[in-house]
Amino acid sequence: MSVPLLPSRWWAALKREWLLYHLGDPAFRFMFDPPPANEWVALDCETTGLNVRTDEIISIGAVRIVGNRIMTSDRLELLVRPERGISAESVRIHRLRERDVAQGLPMDEAMKRLMHFIGSRPLVGYYLEFDLAMLNRALFPMLGQGLPQAKIEVSALYYDFKFRQLPAYQQQANVDIDLRFATLMIDLGLPLRDAHDALNDAVMAALAFIKLRHLRGD
Repeated sequence: MSVPLLPSRWWAALKREWLLYHLGDPAFRFMFDPPPANEWVALDCETTGLNVRTDEIISIGAVRIVGNRIMTSDRLELLVRPERGISAESVRIHRLRERDVAQGLPMDEAMKRLMHFIGSRPLVGYYLEFDLAMLNRALFPMLGQGLPQAKIEVSALYYDFKFRQLPAYQQQANVDIDLRFATLMIDLGLPLRDAHDALNDAVMAALAFIKLRHLRGD
């Protein structure tokens, strides 16, 4: 006898209830509320390296998006004090030295401020998977889970937009599409800010998200 399949919205509701039941700190139940209409949060992190298991977050930048506006007056900039040192190679990338982050927030406090800033809004970012892996590693001891909000990857939106513009023979040939951030921003006619600054990268991701939504007719 076959078991009837539940509609996807039922599965979503069941998953939500399961995550809420296992939420380590009920003070953060608000992240599971229905998100405000037409609002998102673009975010980015700077880290001591690219190893999601051993490297640490040293800065977080986030900005709210409302409709087609980036709320630059409603932003979050956090420096986070790492437990270990910052390598010279890492400093060359993000220009944050040990003395710059020495007075930064402890990780737990930074995560609390970030969660309150995000609320239940969907998250937007460029190669967001890495940032979320770093954030979720810090959040698991507090929540027993990672950030539950919907996630929107800017590079995936850009890929879909460019792929639809290709002639059929190139689509079938799986032609490579350049997904580098600078290439994406220039192609969309958007201003480039200094890279490897968490807030700048979050604002650029927000700009690209808004432009791609417009080009897609969303």
